[in-house]
Amino acid sequence: MDLDKAHTLLTSKTPQFNTSSNFNQAYRQKLIENLSLDSQGRPFKIMVFRGSPKSSRKSIRFVDELRQEVAAIFEKDCKQTPYRCIPKGEKRVLDAPRLRNDYYSNIMSWGINNILAVALGPELYLWNSEDQAVHKLLQVRGGNDWPTSVTWSEDASTLAVGYMCSNLQLWDVESSKLIRSLQGHSGRIASTAWNGHILTSGSRDKSIINHDVRAANSLASCIKRHADEVCGLKWSTEGNRLASGGNENLLYIWEASKMSSSKFLHRLSDHCAAVKALAWCPYQNNVLASGGGLSDGCIKIWNTEKGICINNIETKAQTSQGDIEWPWLQHKGESEQTVPMESPDGITVISAGADETLRFWDVFGPPTAGAGNSMVSDLQGLLSFRTSLLR
Repeated sequence: MDLDKAHTLLTSKTPQFNTSSNFNQAYRQKLIENLSLDSQGRPFKIMVFRGSPKSSRKSIRFVDELRQEVAAIFEKDCKQTPYRCIPKGEKRVLDAPRLRNDYYSNIMSWGINNILAVALGPELYLWNSEDQAVHKLLQVRGGNDWPTSVTWSEDASTLAVGYMCSNLQLWDVESSKLIRSLQGHSGRIASTAWNGHILTSGSRDKSIINHDVRAANSLASCIKRHADEVCGLKWSTEGNRLASGGNENLLYIWEASKMSSSKFLHRLSDHCAAVKALAWCPYQNNVLASGGGLSDGCIKIWNTEKGICINNIETKAQTSQGDIEWPWLQHKGESEQTVPMESPDGITVISAGADETLRFWDVFGPPTAGAGNSMVSDLQGLLSFRTSLLR
């Protein structure tokens, strides 16, 4: 029952044993005594078949008993201390003048470099959350064009920017230089998504284009299945499937290997408003969450292997990009003018509101406990007989 010693013996590649014969002999004798005698020194009766097994023998399942003890301790802790105290106020507020109030645009992206890219009217700014430095990356000349989609690449080395007038650009943020412009769309580009070296864009022209940013001719495939604007795109973690949502209330699931043929895996029509918010489950690769617009007011959970809805969550509000968060799925209840987004560390949520402000909320921080009352005791951490707290 020495768990530390047992763990060391099982996991150590070079265990150190005392190989003296006296030690081995003494150990064997002690082992025989413990295996053959009960706590009162009487021999165990092995393989006794008399009577009912349930009534004739005393339970010796110590693991089950220990599980019950741990459950009792945990239940007591739960009654004494709440899991999490959701903050009533924001942690930080930043002014965001000329922030456009457009449900269909995706004008914020928080990269793994901890830099937030946000479009304010015709300008695009970078805000470093570590030193709070602000840098203007670009400004669009002319009053009829502005950024409508901003998305960091997976390694945060490149920023993809889609525009109202159908332009799609790649920017090197470190040098603040335009790398290249990608062609193919004829309408507003409000949704973009990265999958390695593939940049996928959705437009008001109802098309989805896969751009291979390594190639001189970047257009890898073009799909026209949606009957209205493509307002939501999200690649799965494995990069083998793409979810696309349209303003005609449809959700499509695509396999990466078959997109050139425009053959979809599933066409899902359960939503009754535009499908913009999409999020793949990080620990179940075939599970997708999708959020509908104002007339829909719900989040649906899909098994994309079978193409069926496995859960429906009423939100009584439209769900925009960033409203859906895993591992705990929830709708944050923001107004329809607000677009929430989660930070790379999964702790902070930022919301861009119609009042032209950016508000930071520490929603997913670690649970707090009162002094001297630990939520997860050492014993509970060692014996994982229940679901661990992920955040």
